[in-house]
Amino acid sequence: MLGIPDPQVWLAYLLSILSGLLCVIYGVWKWHSDT
Repeated sequence: MLGIPDPQVWLAYLLSILSGLLCVIYGVWKWHSDT
């Protein structure tokens, strides 16, 4: 898929993207609940 043969590389990409999304969601949630 997408020219990346190694599943460990896929796992690293997936984990970094997921952690970034979780940070954004958590930050927005805490920012809105600060009131």
